[in-house]
Amino acid sequence: MRFLTFGIFFFSASLASAQFKNIELAVADGLSYPPLEPSVAINPRNPKNIVVGTVMDRVFATKDGGKTWKADRLKSPLGVAGDPCVTVDYQGSFYYFHLGDPSGKGQKNEAWLDMMVCQKSTDGGYTWSEGVPIGKNSPKDQDKEWATAVPGKNHLALTWTQFDKYGSTDENCRSHIMFSYSSNGGKKWSAPRVLSQLPGNCLDDDQTAEGGMTAFDSKGKVYVTWAFDGKIYLNRSYDGGKVWLTHDIVVSEQTNGWAQDVPGISRTNGFPIIQADNSKSRFNSRLYIVWADQRRGENNTDVWIKYSSNGGDFWSEARRVNQDTTLSHQFFPWMCVDQITGNLYVVYYDRRNYDDLRTDVYLACSVNGGQNFREWKVTDTPFIPDKEVFFGDYTNIAAYNGHIAAVWTRMDEGKTSVWVTLIREEELK
Repeated sequence: MRFLTFGIFFFSASLASAQFKNIELAVADGLSYPPLEPSVAINPRNPKNIVVGTVMDRVFATKDGGKTWKADRLKSPLGVAGDPCVTVDYQGSFYYFHLGDPSGKGQKNEAWLDMMVCQKSTDGGYTWSEGVPIGKNSPKDQDKEWATAVPGKNHLALTWTQFDKYGSTDENCRSHIMFSYSSNGGKKWSAPRVLSQLPGNCLDDDQTAEGGMTAFDSKGKVYVTWAFDGKIYLNRSYDGGKVWLTHDIVVSEQTNGWAQDVPGISRTNGFPIIQADNSKSRFNSRLYIVWADQRRGENNTDVWIKYSSNGGDFWSEARRVNQDTTLSHQFFPWMCVDQITGNLYVVYYDRRNYDDLRTDVYLACSVNGGQNFREWKVTDTPFIPDKEVFFGDYTNIAAYNGHIAAVWTRMDEGKTSVWVTLIREEELK
């Protein structure tokens, strides 16, 4: 495998005074696409090795627990066009998934959104392979991909939305949740298959099937969740992705759908996040799904969780993750399970402390299988977003053996920046 080496520089973390240290990784400079939509992964072989990817092509890596970071730009002959997703396998190899754009012309060319790309790093995120294409099916469009590594193997799964034509108003235009699998570290991928039984439209709204995400349990069973038409769906396979249910399971209603209106945010989705507990805790094999909706009012977006202890046949009642008593917005949640301790972590934006657009980032933790949560404010200062400036579609969080890394976007005077905080479990006692 040939690896690319390109412009490299190191910088020391800029630390702000707060309960948790806020580290700025990137800020909009007006010269390139502004940083947003961060994704993070922690090396299970060395938890001090952490990799962060952001729009459009940025990648940051640390091998000393965040004291210094290597900042770079990802390159590929297949193009790098956003929707970054960083994951890591049990051997410590990192994978950076993103949309492809071979011409580099973005939305101005027909090849935009015609594939996803998987790039691999075996040196802790310092250098990356040229990339492997996934899901090309012209003239259909591929978007909103997310990848998951299989526990104990160098196998990977990818889910995404396939549009007949992205953004089309044609009532016959369809969207579906897709699935592909690699059993050799991302070198080759299975033929994509349609998972969602009900097709959506192509408008990138509540009537579009979107937000596909995969989880594997320790026995190799695979679960995929997504949102469509005011509901959270699940499908599953007990043979690693070959045979699936012929009907989709409805996990929950999602009031006001996944495309939610939050003041000051250009667009806000409440896509479901799925995780399986593969630790040796008493909640081993429990499935969790976290999402945001507005069941308590359009002015009161909340983060919710359900769990299943029998493979998704039956689910708990929805429990609210954010514990505030205010009429305020909590939105853009992301969740992870520490696969050593079994602790569950959720990160999200939160406006409980203000009666305007000022926004904080909060962290919630459950040590009893999602039944109860404690919360901490992560950001040292709030920020005020501008609805006229694109803010991105997600936050992200990773945890391993008590090491926690949360990443988010903030906006100050219309400029986005990406931040990370690195927390040890003992700091949450």
